[in-house]
Amino acid sequence: MARARDLGIEIGALPPGPENAITDVDGIRVGHTTLIEGDSIRTGVTVVVPPPESFFAGAHRINGNGELTGLEWVRDSGTLTTPIGLTNTHSVGVVRDALVAAAQHGEGADHWSLPVVGETWDGFLNDINGFHVKAEHVASALYAARDGAVEEGAVGGGTGMVCHGFKGGIGTASRVVEDGSTIGVLVQANHGRRARLRVNGAPVGQRVGASLVPLPERDWDGGSGSIIVLIATDAPLLPGQCERLARRASFGIARTGGMGEHTSGDFALCFATGNRDLDADEAVLSLRMLNDTRIDPLYEATIDAVEESILNALLAAETLTGRLGTVHALPHELLVEALRLS
Repeated sequence: MARARDLGIEIGALPPGPENAITDVDGIRVGHTTLIEGDSIRTGVTVVVPPPESFFAGAHRINGNGELTGLEWVRDSGTLTTPIGLTNTHSVGVVRDALVAAAQHGEGADHWSLPVVGETWDGFLNDINGFHVKAEHVASALYAARDGAVEEGAVGGGTGMVCHGFKGGIGTASRVVEDGSTIGVLVQANHGRRARLRVNGAPVGQRVGASLVPLPERDWDGGSGSIIVLIATDAPLLPGQCERLARRASFGIARTGGMGEHTSGDFALCFATGNRDLDADEAVLSLRMLNDTRIDPLYEATIDAVEESILNALLAAETLTGRLGTVHALPHELLVEALRLS
């Protein structure tokens, strides 16, 4: 599995963490269940699992033709209290219910749960109305969740996704800022128009057009689709600061040519692990807050990591044939050649 840096492509000036993944934020784990069966099942579920406590969080809606459940409580309370699931549009309910069921085991049993579950539409490659994602697939993804390197591309919730007219899916990246704080990003990329795709500012989509790599067998170049962006950081941020980081995801999406079209469901969620023990049974909690005058490096880190996560999703994904036809991968050699022209 090649990634951007394997091809000599570096986004921005900040260094990545050890794995260049969302799991570089201590305690974050990622798991996938991938379903590829027969001619038309191309789907799955991805879970991002923080440590088992509440964390400050904030969300941003870029374009609302989609779903990310649980956001009303995130906005009202300023906290994230559950793992995050990613899947296809018509499997949000079963993933949500399975996460509720999982929360009833061990500590916190019989406690209420409002899980956060995001979706993007995989109906070109996948029989989306077959409802193939089941509760046991969510349980398997939770069981498989690990820290360290994260599998990318056509895996988990990203299995059937299309990005800028190429095969898309799951991508991740991280950045470390000067004060030592880490930003980790994971995307489910299913958005964008081929002609708008840019990498490090270069018009890659124009240079690797349909004459070189065919578009899916429909007018995918209209830009329909969606993206979910998850941002984790170990910086001591308060909910409003998390929301401000979530807004910066828009810049990373825009750098690659995404523009939040009418038919796109584009959401970003940021959570910060720098304040712990928010569930403590005390009348007054002691908190830390990053000085707002020091937050700009985190904005830079977020934007760069979002851009690289999208690129890593494209590079890791392989050509896949499904329900309505074939979606071709972005050939690495053509990408490198397109960048040489700049």
